[in-house]
Amino acid sequence: MLINGMKLPRFVLAEQYFPDRAITHIPDHIRKELSEADFTFRPGARIAIGVGSRGIANLKVIVKSVVDFLKGHGAEPFIFPAMGSHGAATAEGQTDVLDHYGINEANMGVPVLSSLAVEPLGKTSEGMETFMDKNAYDSDGVFLIGRIKWHTDFSGQIESGLFKMMAIGLGKFAGAQQYHTFAYRLGLEQVIRSAGSQVFASGKILGGLAVQEGAHHETAGLVAVSAAQGVHAMMQREEELLREVKSWRAKLPAPEIDILIVDEIGKNISGAGMDTKVINRAIQGNYNPFPDTPVVHRIYARGLSELSYHSAIGLGLADVIHDKLLKDVDWNPTYINSLTASTPSAIRIPIHFPSDIEALTKIAPTVGKLDLSTVTYCRIRNTMELVHVAVSENVVPSLYPNVKAVSAPFDVSFDPSGDLGEFQVPKELPDDAGDFEEALQATGAAGAIVRG
Repeated sequence: MLINGMKLPRFVLAEQYFPDRAITHIPDHIRKELSEADFTFRPGARIAIGVGSRGIANLKVIVKSVVDFLKGHGAEPFIFPAMGSHGAATAEGQTDVLDHYGINEANMGVPVLSSLAVEPLGKTSEGMETFMDKNAYDSDGVFLIGRIKWHTDFSGQIESGLFKMMAIGLGKFAGAQQYHTFAYRLGLEQVIRSAGSQVFASGKILGGLAVQEGAHHETAGLVAVSAAQGVHAMMQREEELLREVKSWRAKLPAPEIDILIVDEIGKNISGAGMDTKVINRAIQGNYNPFPDTPVVHRIYARGLSELSYHSAIGLGLADVIHDKLLKDVDWNPTYINSLTASTPSAIRIPIHFPSDIEALTKIAPTVGKLDLSTVTYCRIRNTMELVHVAVSENVVPSLYPNVKAVSAPFDVSFDPSGDLGEFQVPKELPDDAGDFEEALQATGAAGAIVRG
């Protein structure tokens, strides 16, 4: 297809196949986990349940199940936002973040107490001041609900999870500023371990529910982690859970992509707007720093997720963006998120154009190929949803073994404004899919069709 004089290759829809680890009957599973764990609290105890801002699958039912369990055992729980600078670093903004996930008093049956006030917990050996949300500190115990996941800024044995929530989430804006400042010199893993241990020493932490997600963004693990065995045992358990999650991780469908088209970025999708370990771009902008991740030469970001609250953290990781993304940015929360995390490079404004056609035709000549029809493309909805993708047909021969083309090649269509249509999800193929086999034969993808 010729667009502005450039021959754009045809695309195919493709599907990645990963084991489905989804837990069924989540409330029953949580009830069993918490019943078998070593959580101790007196009848009538006020338990503070910390909930973060990430787009965790089934978050509403997970939080409600924990609330119901605690109430059923005589506690008087309440919920608080375990967030640093999210929600524009305001109490109201953080309440609103939870509300958009359905975490509110009406749905949960318990109060949601949001405040930026903190209680100082003393200094670590490195001289870091540590803090705890004041409402949580004034409770009889703190229970955390957090997802165990790789972090977008670093690699370690502990990354995102309960300890990071204990440090940065419980520390609110005051803690987030302190910890990220020290992380610039010490590294974020050391800060998480040190600050988390100091918070643990307050005696307030009961433990938490560690949420694991599989490659389909499904709830794959709900593990009760008790603080009763001590800080080192809790830390070791989180390390084990992180290793397991990393082994489930989804990635782009081929070893190398010239242009990655990302329909939406957002803080709810990843702390960096786009998962750096999917796009292979460091938070400082370094190209392809992760050796076990597909190589990506150029990134085109098209828009902001509605749940990003107009924070455009991760904007600077793209090489080119659509004007509509730039127009959707609220620079107040964007500046707060970026500067608090000491990552100003993450919000640099890339080249931007008023249409998808112009963005793609301008960026294609920069990947080192004279014949632009050989430029390879991959389009994803966002970096958290990688099961369904669209790739140019010249990528098909290099697809990983777990990836199958599920459509015949098609010309990419644009609307009158020069923009792409909605992201397509493959549908079940017709019985006469033999014609599709023939169409794909030339791409080297014979046998790659999957029915259903």
